[in-house]
Amino acid sequence: MSSPVASDAVPAAGPVPGFHAVVPAGGAGTRLWPLSRAGHPKFLLDLTGSGRTLLQATVDRLAPLTGPGGVLVVTGARHAEAVAAQLPEVGAEDVLAEPSPRDSMAAIGLAAAVLVERHGEDVVLGSFAADHVISGGELFAQAVRDGVAGARAGYVVTIGIGATEPSTAFGYVRAGAPLGLDDAPAVRHVVGFTEKPDAETAAQYLATGEYSWNAGMFIVKATVLLDHLAAQLPTLHDGLRRIAAAWSGPDREAVLAEVWPGLTKIAIDHAIAEPVAAAGGVAVVPGAFGWDDIGDFASLAAMLPAGEQGGPTLGDEALVQRLSGAEDAFVAPAAGRVVSVLGVPDAVVVDTPDALLVTTRGHAQAVKQAVDGWRGRGREDLL
Repeated sequence: MSSPVASDAVPAAGPVPGFHAVVPAGGAGTRLWPLSRAGHPKFLLDLTGSGRTLLQATVDRLAPLTGPGGVLVVTGARHAEAVAAQLPEVGAEDVLAEPSPRDSMAAIGLAAAVLVERHGEDVVLGSFAADHVISGGELFAQAVRDGVAGARAGYVVTIGIGATEPSTAFGYVRAGAPLGLDDAPAVRHVVGFTEKPDAETAAQYLATGEYSWNAGMFIVKATVLLDHLAAQLPTLHDGLRRIAAAWSGPDREAVLAEVWPGLTKIAIDHAIAEPVAAAGGVAVVPGAFGWDDIGDFASLAAMLPAGEQGGPTLGDEALVQRLSGAEDAFVAPAAGRVVSVLGVPDAVVVDTPDALLVTTRGHAQAVKQAVDGWRGRGREDLL
């Protein structure tokens, strides 16, 4: 996996005509508990030490490609105020607040429908998660530009991340023949998507050179996306179009209250990408830039540089003491207390004012068990 520390600036090549970026900002990031909470999830945090939150860095990366007013953020109602406060350049009218989580298809579909209402049927949208870390701004920008060319040719385009290891944490995209686009020769047909495979299968994929990681980045004409949605899930399509038609008017809240709770809860991968790929309608752009989804503390620890004591620190390294057998410990002294670690290889210690997590990198994927455990004991205040 790539290990960028902060997002590189996108070169000033100018905005892509007709392109709008959609940033779904949802999820609680339970594998990064207790730093990430339901009320203050990881996209609102600076996890790279760059001085910008993951959400802010995402918008910094996309804004040069869209131009002013070209970014929409879709987030939960409980996070809308914090999102707007972090992104004054986006504007409150471009922060779309969902009443409740309905997964990525509803979020991206709502944005597509609102964009068509506002800007007409030629809009191309690109959906990019709010909590990913990307380096290599020029390579990212080129992948987006190639993706827009594929989208204008009528395809749903995904950006495939160059797989560096046989990871079982990601889905895989298999590339086929080139589309034959003169202005974007790197764009290829997608043969299929595979959800997180086992280690042996992942190794086989990697050996072929035909597979890349599915990072959930999609570029598509808004009308093409909505047409596919109408064919696959017509009730969801109709509900989103109805909400979008009312979005800028006085009936928004009433329509949301009536329609939103009944919308199908499904990811865009299952709703659109997989069935449309099977019909030959999905393409892939190879993404050669550095990428990390910071899925757990092992991923975060590997991304951050080692300090003078050997291990990575998120926060004030002066508060951390690594002793024999714990030189590689990852420590986040977010409570402001001193932390000493002794004799625990690969230790992960996250100290916040109301919760302390002690684990190892090898158990990083299981941290959500702690969240489930406290929820089961009725400690909603910790979540």
